[in-house]
Amino acid sequence: MASPHPFDPISPDEIKLGVALLEQTFPGEALRYKRIDVLEPIKKETVPYIEAERLNKPLPAKPARLLFSYFHRKGTGGFYKAVLNADTKKPVYVKELPKHIQGPADIDELIEIEDACNAHPAVQAEIAKMQLPDGYTVCNDPWIYGTDSDDETRRLAQCYMYIIEVDHPESNHYSLPCAFSPVFDQVSKELIRIDYLPTGTNTTTSPTKPWKPVKCVQYAHDLLDEPLRKDLKPYIVNQPEGPSFSLVGQEVKWQKWRFRVGFTNRDGLVLYNLTFDGRPTFYRLSMSEMTVPYGDPRKPYHRKQAFDAGDVGFGITANQLALGCDCLGHIKYFDGYRVDPRGNPVLLKNVICMHEQDNGIQHKHTNYRNNAATVVRNRQLVLQMICTVSNYEYVLAWILDQAGNIEQEVRATGILSTMPIDNEEGAKVPWGTNVGPGVMAAYHQHLFSLRIDPSVDGYNNTLYYEESEPLPVDQELNPYGMGYVSKQTVLKQAGFADLSIEKNRTFKIRNDNKINQVSLKPVAYKIHAAPSQMLLMSSDSFARKRAAFSEHAMWVTKYQDDELYAAGEFTNQSTIDTGLAQWASRKDNVENEDLVLWHTFGLTHNPRPEDFPVMPVEKISVMLKPDNFFTKNPALDVPPSNQQFNKSTLHEEACCPGAPKL
Repeated sequence: MASPHPFDPISPDEIKLGVALLEQTFPGEALRYKRIDVLEPIKKETVPYIEAERLNKPLPAKPARLLFSYFHRKGTGGFYKAVLNADTKKPVYVKELPKHIQGPADIDELIEIEDACNAHPAVQAEIAKMQLPDGYTVCNDPWIYGTDSDDETRRLAQCYMYIIEVDHPESNHYSLPCAFSPVFDQVSKELIRIDYLPTGTNTTTSPTKPWKPVKCVQYAHDLLDEPLRKDLKPYIVNQPEGPSFSLVGQEVKWQKWRFRVGFTNRDGLVLYNLTFDGRPTFYRLSMSEMTVPYGDPRKPYHRKQAFDAGDVGFGITANQLALGCDCLGHIKYFDGYRVDPRGNPVLLKNVICMHEQDNGIQHKHTNYRNNAATVVRNRQLVLQMICTVSNYEYVLAWILDQAGNIEQEVRATGILSTMPIDNEEGAKVPWGTNVGPGVMAAYHQHLFSLRIDPSVDGYNNTLYYEESEPLPVDQELNPYGMGYVSKQTVLKQAGFADLSIEKNRTFKIRNDNKINQVSLKPVAYKIHAAPSQMLLMSSDSFARKRAAFSEHAMWVTKYQDDELYAAGEFTNQSTIDTGLAQWASRKDNVENEDLVLWHTFGLTHNPRPEDFPVMPVEKISVMLKPDNFFTKNPALDVPPSNQQFNKSTLHEEACCPGAPKL
């Protein structure tokens, strides 16, 4: 097998190697594979290698190529983690994990539970009680069970049931939720119980009754009652000379940017070793975690909290993207791989798209004395994946531009997670919105953790925040009361900090060993944070205990190789946050050190009827911007925008029928 780059995604041959090593370790035993993926390379071994690449020097030995696996031994039921050395073709370690630890869900497992639920006689009996009209069927969404007990060690799934009105692949079953929800053991496929769902403001539930028919609210184009618009003309993105980017394997070169595209089952899209004009900026950028707690206090909704990266994985749920739909223009696609339960590699095709886009004006100035103007368009490079997590879609994009900026843009769309509500006039609840007949969508939050591993002109950096504050009135220094200054506060120890809009608190990552020749300040990148409401749930709730990262907007930790995920390695049915809250409590020195910054941001989503039956995108973004990194605008050398280059067309007005053209 060819020797991969340290940042390359896992290959099918490596998955097969991992399976072979584990089968040698447990000869004759049946194993169920949850995950085989690349383990992040050891950073102290990787930095000399990528620095030699950057400086065009002879390459040292590559860091060890390590894989990891989560798997079950079917005979014992034990859940294991293994780390494997792909170079030596030997296990580093294989260990059984404690019974309270549940690994992430996989697609095959969810399908198995969905099938087991639909076929179970007790579930079929509940469906029969609804007395559905001919042609109507029932499906279910297996949800990660969540947590309401420190003692639960079974691997459970809560199946939410829905009615399908019409036999169509895009029929919107979320419009017709049922009022019962089976709970299954995912390992034994045993039905644990059937929960009956409350449909009013109190916790009162009742056995399944005949269904009162309501009309489904559909979103699929060929199921809509109203005709499609006919006044939309084609919009074609055309690059006749091809794109401005080039690739060698996973390495991308675009304008002054150089970086590598990574992909893991958990993170999905990862960017590695970003340099601008030969200068290092960031070692690794990724979306570390997202938690979605629901604000419905009634049982069993009190457990409803997803960790979409840790519970399943952004890579596992990434869509196969298609030309002309998800990305426009000249598109480069990247693939990924996962393992199925039997150990076979599964191709995840076209899970990342890369393309260029125009984003308006980059910079412009007109000399008002003579109307001479300089204008430059803002060309951007977009790397995007789209993850479908049951009902929701998340569009996660990294966007680079010609001025050294990097943006993480998140768009939430898809379909609201819905609950049944009494189909009576005036029925509503204070923690949700009625979005259709007999269907309610609960208030909830989407809180992301962006992991930023900086290398701002070097690998020892410092995090600080800057606040703008007025100077006191002083007859000599500030006699007119107009002056204000900026004040810097360094975060010297691992910990957290919050935003302050009133003080214009801005977080910056600087390199104290490199000084800008013009400003005489250390080179830095600043974080244009996304001001967001943090987690609303009580400090006593499991939702808060499991997602302590969502209590604060900014965290900083000292780099450790195995600390990648804000809520910890295992979130499925977790009871506490084993990530940032624990790592920050070490109070490591992070001044002029190899540090990691984590930014919590997101959406508090109190649904509207306009969000149903499919939600217009809700967009939020974070920007990383050079700050004293350059001595002047780094995009000055971008060619000016002009008609010869862009070939725009002029719209001609039709004044009156038969009128001569002027």
